[in-house]
Amino acid sequence: MIMKLAKTVALSALVAGSALTAVAADYTIRATANSNENDEDYDGLVVFKNYVESASNGAIEVELFIGTQLCSNGAECLQGVADGSIDVYISTSGGASGLFPYVQVLDLPYLMADDRIAEHVLSGDFTRKMRAMALEDSGDAIRLMTIGNTGGWRNFANTQRRVAAPADMAGLKIRTVVADLPQELVKALGASPTPIPWPELFTSFQTGVVEGSKNGITDIMGMKFPDAGLQYVTLDGHAYMGALWWMSNQKFMAMPEDMRRVVVDGFYALQQATFASPKRKSIQAYEDFVAGGGDLYVPTPAEKDAFKQAASPVYDWFKSNVARGDEVFTALTDAVAAAEADVNGARDADLN
Repeated sequence: MIMKLAKTVALSALVAGSALTAVAADYTIRATANSNENDEDYDGLVVFKNYVESASNGAIEVELFIGTQLCSNGAECLQGVADGSIDVYISTSGGASGLFPYVQVLDLPYLMADDRIAEHVLSGDFTRKMRAMALEDSGDAIRLMTIGNTGGWRNFANTQRRVAAPADMAGLKIRTVVADLPQELVKALGASPTPIPWPELFTSFQTGVVEGSKNGITDIMGMKFPDAGLQYVTLDGHAYMGALWWMSNQKFMAMPEDMRRVVVDGFYALQQATFASPKRKSIQAYEDFVAGGGDLYVPTPAEKDAFKQAASPVYDWFKSNVARGDEVFTALTDAVAAAEADVNGARDADLN
């Protein structure tokens, strides 16, 4: 009886303590991702919530809204961040390009060679440069906190044939989003860009409305596209699938410096989680694709260089046609060159 009473008292104290922590929070961060709990974005948010709430000793509470509870698309969600109804939102570059066209620089093909280069670039001053640009263009309303990953690398996939060279792309109807840059890329490679909403893509493969796409393997397998006829994937790795994490600048700057430091470190932890998550998930996804009869092709260095040369006109198009495109292109290519020097130097040092 005494033991039972002790357990009851202990449980009551735990519940009371939890309630007290919730009531005692000085700041609440409402964070949303238009995805699901199997996504890298969710993995990142769970890490962010755990870190921020723990490191702030309960002074900050993070509320997660996964899906479309608060908003349903990039334009709507970023407006929510600007007006303060949403505190944190994650977008792809395409999702934010309506407000910040230059973020499409992340979609420019074949600029970053591998994960080490991409992670080095996105962890440094290039992201701070984009933050300053977004703050300036949003009237100090929308702050870019960090850039992580959402799905690994974009690769070309199709229902028709193995693609080992740009010439193999000729005539293929490739699904793109409704944005100029990915359409220009597809055209530069000799294929036909076809904007299709994501929810309609499975049926579009089945009916032949489109014959290919540019996605990461986890998206391909998660959406069961091989069941719709998608059987050829070329690992050209033309773009790192950057995830842009935005925050209300007003909410961030209203916090004292010690709490802002906690949030900044929380976004660092989030970034690291999203860097790692696609690497693990892609292992099983590739195995399942091949086991289901899929053709997985790895281009040789010479073949990959041929893709880069064929796609190079897109760089000039971007610099000439996208607002502040030349400025952000220079920032990215300079950051890539610095990252290559640092990473290759570290590699060489580790060989001896």
